[in-house]
Amino acid sequence: MNENKLKHLEFIQGVINRMGQNSFLLKGWTVTLVAGLFVFANIQEMDYRFISIALIPTIFFWLLDGYFLWQEKLFRKLYDHVRIKAEGEVIDFSMNVKPFAPEISSWMRICLSNTLGLFYLPIIVIIVITMAFVYKY
Repeated sequence: MNENKLKHLEFIQGVINRMGQNSFLLKGWTVTLVAGLFVFANIQEMDYRFISIALIPTIFFWLLDGYFLWQEKLFRKLYDHVRIKAEGEVIDFSMNVKPFAPEISSWMRICLSNTLGLFYLPIIVIIVITMAFVYKY
């Protein structure tokens, strides 16, 4: 394999790894933040508005996680594009993924995918149920 092609694939793989790591960290921060807000809440004086604060970062982390997953899929397409290049083709080390965007589901569609929905929806449901419980009492 051409040395330039191999190096370009390594660059792309590095970006894919970072996107996966960012997604993993966002999930960890979401759980930590929501659990922390619940742990430090005073049950006797808890206000439903205090709990609703947990919805804001959860939704933003969900959207950001979807963005990272979308970018990861775009870079996988770029990886495949570079991988199948013929031996004589010029390697330009381009990291532009815009040409592959029409081939991938939209960012919002990825946010609503099973992968992310099954993680973030239960957290949001728990927050809403807790808000409703606290609001009643």
